[in-house]
Amino acid sequence: RGLINLVNQEDRQTYNLEGGDVIRVPAGALIYLINRDNNQKFQIVSLYKPVSTPSNNFREFYGAGGENPESFYNTFSDEILEAAFDTDKEELDSLFRQQRSGEIVQVSQEQIKALSRDASSSQQGSPKWSKHGSQSWRPVNLLDQRATHSNEYGELYDVTPNEYPQLQDLDVAVSYHNISKGAMVAPFYNSRATSLIVVVNGNNGRFEMACPHLSSSQSQREGRETREQEQKQGGSVHYQKVSARLSPRTAFIVPAGHPVSIVASDNQNLKIVAFKINVENNQRIYLAGQNNLLKQLQREAKELAFNKPAREVETILNKQRQSVFLPGPNQRQQREQSEEGRHGGMLIKTMADVLAF
Repeated sequence: RGLINLVNQEDRQTYNLEGGDVIRVPAGALIYLINRDNNQKFQIVSLYKPVSTPSNNFREFYGAGGENPESFYNTFSDEILEAAFDTDKEELDSLFRQQRSGEIVQVSQEQIKALSRDASSSQQGSPKWSKHGSQSWRPVNLLDQRATHSNEYGELYDVTPNEYPQLQDLDVAVSYHNISKGAMVAPFYNSRATSLIVVVNGNNGRFEMACPHLSSSQSQREGRETREQEQKQGGSVHYQKVSARLSPRTAFIVPAGHPVSIVASDNQNLKIVAFKINVENNQRIYLAGQNNLLKQLQREAKELAFNKPAREVETILNKQRQSVFLPGPNQRQQREQSEEGRHGGMLIKTMADVLAF
């Protein structure tokens, strides 16, 4: 449980934050965050979209502060600050050079109570305007939305600009996957959106992604012989598997159009947050399961694409009965072993019955 204060030129807006809240922080706002919980850490996942500098050069600006964190006021000359505040240098030094405790400081319960005064939350809806007439930045809760998809293998929640208009001009959406232990997300890709994914909970998960660009760069390094071979094969595309183990605070990027699958460990759920950029008109395209894109192909197209009778192709495509969240690799192996054991047991029982007869 947290608290955020957004201070603009016109007003100050204060919001209580709960697990699953999504909030837009406007550019240029002065903000301060507070952990209201005595027993748990207050953790946030942020997406920065700089308005004036390249993303790799993004830096925070601290106005209130001192020596640590350094206040940007200290970069101005003494005469500028004395004239701006109509105050002597000694008093200004006592203000802008006093703080040395760092970016995070201890807060008393009385101070938290005072700073929380007049706070609202995502539970109170999301009005377009604040009580002072400026735009409201009230959060919306992901987990309060109707699940985009849910079954025994996982849950998917989405907040798009339709549910949270403050994301409209950013062209950003936020997704939350809770993948049950041992389960997986069916291979899929986004038609337009690039996903920035962060693991918030769960160890020893993994992801796999198909990428043609890494394969192309590798081929260039391998030299002319490989390129000549590709030309003989009609210039066919080759894909490289990108994979990694996942643990809390691991982040990875899935470019638009790149097929990806994510698997939870057998011991605990894997929970991830995804920021999707360029989300307007984006579609999440699944490549396995009951909503498999390939099932939409005409029978003749299936035969031509796979060089296999359409009936056999459809038999394979229809085997998976789940959608979006599926049993993972180990779960499938365990199920097959269980079925083999059951069939073997039936065979032994049948033989015993024959001998008894």
